[in-house]
Amino acid sequence: MSAVGGYHGGMAKAPQKKRMAIETVEPIGDRVLIRKDEDKKITKVGIHLPDKLEIPTLTGRVVAISTQIANDEDYPVAQYDRVLFNPKHGIPVDFEGDNRLFVIPIADVVAVFRKGD
Repeated sequence: MSAVGGYHGGMAKAPQKKRMAIETVEPIGDRVLIRKDEDKKITKVGIHLPDKLEIPTLTGRVVAISTQIANDEDYPVAQYDRVLFNPKHGIPVDFEGDNRLFVIPIADVVAVFRKGD
């Protein structure tokens, strides 16, 4: 056992700095946490789009899945999967400066991208 920032063993210890706990976001229920891909600024044929005309992207990577989804074999979604999703019911998570994290109901994940062999 140790004393933090107090008197211990006859010698005074300097106060220790509190460690910053890493904050995480864990979806609950039938939801997943998705990091939305960046909007496209260039079309497939190489045309650069002005900032106001970006093509909205509805794809992203699954950052975390709820325990309920992880234990349900009906949902073939895993962490790090690239997915296509409907953002209509998505809840933005103000967790990072770029605001690309969204909690999405699993019903709004409409496709998972898989690499063929």
